[in-house]
Amino acid sequence: MTGYAVETAELAAGSLSVEIRAVNSRYLDLGFRMAEDFRALEPQLRERISRQVKRGKLECRIAFQARENAGLPDAPNAGLLDQLLALADAVRARMPDATPMSVAEILRWPGILGETRLDLDALHAAALDLADRALRELEASRAREGDKLKAILLDRIAAIRGHTAALAPRLPEIVNAYRDKLTRRMEELLATPERDRILQEVALYAQKIDVDEELGRLESHLTEVERVLQAGGAAGKRLDFLMQELNREANTLGSKSVTVELAQVSVELKVLIEQMREQVQNIE
Repeated sequence: MTGYAVETAELAAGSLSVEIRAVNSRYLDLGFRMAEDFRALEPQLRERISRQVKRGKLECRIAFQARENAGLPDAPNAGLLDQLLALADAVRARMPDATPMSVAEILRWPGILGETRLDLDALHAAALDLADRALRELEASRAREGDKLKAILLDRIAAIRGHTAALAPRLPEIVNAYRDKLTRRMEELLATPERDRILQEVALYAQKIDVDEELGRLESHLTEVERVLQAGGAAGKRLDFLMQELNREANTLGSKSVTVELAQVSVELKVLIEQMREQVQNIE
């Protein structure tokens, strides 16, 4: 299922954000975009995401914008400053007209302010906290989408049941009509008809085209789809399987169609099942 979440935090060192995007995919596919300072977090992030998300293509981004004065020391490197000033005096002794170094030039001298390292442990802890918050928001977003998909699937189930409910009372009439038609045709073709033999063959064929079992299994699968939807949780793979079973019954119904009415119902069922299958691809 699709989803989006972003969490930000303003820290003493700068601005930190964690963004997670999710699009539909039959499998779990994780991607990460982050600076090298955060690359060590990837295994932990992968584990956190995998615990909550089972399907989807996810991209996790970590962005950090350091403050300009972040990590500045309280005083310059005294030893290096003394060396720099001594060198400046030595230069002026040889070149009295040399322009003195400005304060800004001195502060930009390599090492004069020491190493302004960020506290990576604190940044990593903050990033993981933001990731947890973003995952909770992502799951809430996906849950809302799941409710919409559930409503769509239940609507399609109701439509399928509408078609089968309208067909069921007509089945005995359809089978009897086809049996009579077949009987008359066989009597016309046989020069010396053996009526008992004809009726036996017709009854056997009528049994083969009876779709009561298919309609029963179809209803059983629809009930299971409803149960899985109501149970919630990761249901995508189970629903995938049920869509295959529904489609199998619809195809068998089509292969047994002996009237235009049966064929039309089979086509309508397959259209509705395909619509369900497309939506199921979006369900975790």
